[in-house]
Amino acid sequence: MAVVLKSRDEIKAMREAGRVVAEVLQMLADAVRPGATSQQLDQIVRREYARRGVRSPFLHYAPGDAPPYPATVCVSVNNEIVHGIPGGRQFRNGDIVSIDLGATVDGFVGDAALTVPCGTISEEARRLVRVTEEALWRGIRNARAGNRVGAIGAAIQEHAEANGYTVVREYVGHGVGRAMHEDPQVPNYGPPGKGLPLKKGMVIAIEPMLNIGSSETKRMPDRWTVVTQDGSLSAHFEHTLAITEGDAEVLTLP
Repeated sequence: MAVVLKSRDEIKAMREAGRVVAEVLQMLADAVRPGATSQQLDQIVRREYARRGVRSPFLHYAPGDAPPYPATVCVSVNNEIVHGIPGGRQFRNGDIVSIDLGATVDGFVGDAALTVPCGTISEEARRLVRVTEEALWRGIRNARAGNRVGAIGAAIQEHAEANGYTVVREYVGHGVGRAMHEDPQVPNYGPPGKGLPLKKGMVIAIEPMLNIGSSETKRMPDRWTVVTQDGSLSAHFEHTLAITEGDAEVLTLP
């Protein structure tokens, strides 16, 4: 079950985990340029986490039938939706690069993602990135005590489809706290009256993934990288947030 923050120490640890993720994620975004590689982003994370004395919850993570994840960050390019493994492939002008990062501080996890342009990108790609980030904030505005989880997904789906995009359904948001993935699941679609009631102190990660084409996905032979079935572009944004009586407290803002 999702952690419900009760003590000042728990709140402090979650805020610190969120701060680390936000700061390092911005470093990674700034490092995306033509000729750079996703492996260089992984190296930045390893260096910064060692300097700060924090741990990556991604490194060696092995859910289900997947092999242990070999890196500290997920880097997914163009038609790759999530879980791209860093390597020697160079970014090219016009790529869109989705970066997903987590950090564990004093036993608590922060998790966030964003999609950034590499050089000059097409208007089609720029619009997809903008609408996906807008959809995230639509979801965040509905993450309030008294609402159900479905209110978040409904707001995301409505904004995505109103702009002509599809919502990835196989991969969803989640509770987060002492583990990176906890209950409840937080889908990016569905009716507002469904799902677990949101309560003050709950911590969740909301992460819409929108595709220009079909919502269908496939997993690559590495058993991690997920791509669009039709090869269309995909964008991904995520924040970790704590539910309050009013507006949610976003823990992974810069």
